Amino acid sequence: MKQFLSADDVTNINTLIAKAKAFKQDPFGKRSGERKMVINLFFNSSLRTRMSTEKAARQLGADVITYDASGGWGIEFEDGTVMNGNTAEHVREAAGVLSQYCDVLCVRSFPSLEDRVADYEDRIIKSFVKYASVPVVSLESATLHPLQSLTDCLTIAEHRPVPRPKVVLTWAPHPRRLPQCVSNSFVQWMQAWGEVELTIANPPGFNLAPAFAPKEIVTHDQRAAFADADFVYAKNWSAYDNYGATTNEYDDWIVDEEKMALTNNAYFMHCLPVRRGVVVTDGVISGERSLVLQQANNRTWAAQAVLDSLL
Repeated sequence: MKQFLSADDVTNINTLIAKAKAFKQDPFGKRSGERKMVINLFFNSSLRTRMSTEKAARQLGADVITYDASGGWGIEFEDGTVMNGNTAEHVREAAGVLSQYCDVLCVRSFPSLEDRVADYEDRIIKSFVKYASVPVVSLESATLHPLQSLTDCLTIAEHRPVPRPKVVLTWAPHPRRLPQCVSNSFVQWMQAWGEVELTIANPPGFNLAPAFAPKEIVTHDQRAAFADADFVYAKNWSAYDNYGATTNEYDDWIVDEEKMALTNNAYFMHCLPVRRGVVVTDGVISGERSLVLQQANNRTWAAQAVLDSLL
């Protein structure tokens, strides 16, 4: 593995899951990061991603530098631009310099939710890959969140009641418009893994990009989707077609006890942070079938498996 941007970079997902499980059992058993440096570059804020990636790198013996690039140090990503505005440095130099300071460069970006074409080009991540001379890890991009998705594969693998469980990714309400990154990535990884039966449930007008979510696995009937599910993964995302749009018309898509009763005693999953009483009821997220804290814990082991593979 030369970089970690999507499921396409992984030769065998089960091998990576097994490595994550091994680190979970013995976090300090392999010190592939000794005398190595990992740089985390954040263009938007983070809690779980930052903490789990730093913890993972340190458990491998690596030093870590985390830099908030969302402040005043503007980086230019357009070639041929006359830089007489607010950007202070071109990504060509920024990526080249940072590559000299580290052995792995981890980058987190975020979509504008204004320009679909620009967002789906994933310019920030791809620019660093183009100009860096060290492996690049996506800590989330404008379109994908691969570390979260590897975590989700690990969590499902640990708790699946049958070899090929039914997994439902359901849209849920949210007061803010959110990107499609986690949802796109989840669908991509579930299909690449091939060990689950995946259904996507979302209201009309909120289908994900066709490149990630084929129509045959999408339904607009949430209750029908929940029938006999083994895992329910709740996540809000803004519209892809009417790009960036959100709505307050579907508050009844909240995940509650009534809908979970339709499932095969399903586990509840969410990447966090979550809006209680909006996305999910307290009874579901605090119930014994909720895996949200286990997912958050698994972020460390997923990151450690990826960093070890690259180091």
